[in-house]
Amino acid sequence: MKDKQARWLALYVLCLGDLMIVLDTNIVNVALPSIQADLGFSQTALAWVVNAYMLTFGGFLLLSGRLGDLFGNKRVFLGGVVAFTAASIACGLAPNPLFLVVGRAVQGLGGAAVSAVALALIMGLFTDPAERAKAMGVFGFVVSGGGAVGVLAGGVLTGLLNWHWIFLVNVPIGVGLWLAAGRVLPADEVHDGGQRLDVPGAGLVTLSLMIAVYGVVGGNEAGWTSFQTLGLLAVAAVLMVAFVVREARVEHPLVPLRLFKLRNVAISQILGVLWAGAMFAWFFLSALYLQQVLGYGALEVGLAYLPACLVMAFCSLRVSDRLVMRLGIRVPLAIGLGLVALSLALFALAPVGGEYFVHVLPAMVLLGLGAGIAFNPVLLAAMGDVEPHEAGLASGVVNTSFMMGGALGLAILVAVSSWWTGGQADPTSLESLHGGFQVAFAVGAVFAAAAAAIGGAYLRPKPMVVPDAVAGDEVAVPVH
Repeated sequence: MKDKQARWLALYVLCLGDLMIVLDTNIVNVALPSIQADLGFSQTALAWVVNAYMLTFGGFLLLSGRLGDLFGNKRVFLGGVVAFTAASIACGLAPNPLFLVVGRAVQGLGGAAVSAVALALIMGLFTDPAERAKAMGVFGFVVSGGGAVGVLAGGVLTGLLNWHWIFLVNVPIGVGLWLAAGRVLPADEVHDGGQRLDVPGAGLVTLSLMIAVYGVVGGNEAGWTSFQTLGLLAVAAVLMVAFVVREARVEHPLVPLRLFKLRNVAISQILGVLWAGAMFAWFFLSALYLQQVLGYGALEVGLAYLPACLVMAFCSLRVSDRLVMRLGIRVPLAIGLGLVALSLALFALAPVGGEYFVHVLPAMVLLGLGAGIAFNPVLLAAMGDVEPHEAGLASGVVNTSFMMGGALGLAILVAVSSWWTGGQADPTSLESLHGGFQVAFAVGAVFAAAAAAIGGAYLRPKPMVVPDAVAGDEVAVPVH
């Protein structure tokens, strides 16, 4: 019993750490106007409050996951918490734009370390299929629901206090988290001295991912066919090819390429890109729709997301694991992602003068249902084929696909929205702005529907074997 309690206590600590990280992806969205007015950001520079975080977060996930495998997941987790907490203090007390952007970049580094190893630690703690499904449901809510919670928290803190507190609130959480993690997380295993970190490979892939994110997030401003955007993406592609060539030849690769020969790992990366592209855009565009079209204030926007958070929490914690154990992975995944697609489609149909209970709340509830059901199966599918000693690496790969998919999807859908609005007779009108949002929501719905179809058709997860308490035999849970 004590071992079971210790495992679940460790899970809650890991989830709190990851929640703190996920929140900061979206918590600043509602506060951006206040930050701009207070620190004097230009409209162009303001985007880097978000982009600096995404840049370092996405760029260092793979490296952080491999560091966890080689030097200890607990050690990397604790180091990430320290870096993130210190950077949060810097952001909350930032006296000028440059100070805030640099602080956000350091937050991304700490966030990458925490996120890359948290999933690996959870997979190591929970080996029983039923317990693992339940634990992944909790973790799934944190990862998928954290975005909605972030918008809610950002609106409440900015509306009731000021923007500084969206960062300073991390400080007591980070300190408590560091103390708790040191006590409840399992000690790091000692690895053989023969394993080494592929430093050149780490440099190639990290630089490639950072340049790719930089090119993507700047694509709307510079133009998608501009020399800057195409040049950056070309450089990122060349570096990635060089990384793959090196990994195929080096004795101790950062990312063993055989990992991508695992069907479920490869398919899960595609699902992660498509789903994160839809979800990141949903958080960003729905907040803009509520503020700029419906005229909501920061606190009202935050409270508008409360139903989605509650439904997502219930489905992640009480429904998803039961569906996985009864139906396997593919069916809940396809149903959940299908509901996410339907939610985005409803937002695409919402009118200029939309009413919350008629045009917003149903879509929020559907998104909570879909994301709450689907995220657990995605994580289980991605991690189920991986050996324990490479769990940190696989976790980093999964997180990288979500972060890169989120950055790419957000950039694409914002570009689609701007393109539509700019092509209207009066681009400054509320109708033109709203029309751009509608088109972007529709494209996001296509992303989510494609993820549902691909996951349902191509995933081939291993049967989950559960001990039969009565007969003493093992019973295979269906995976279709």
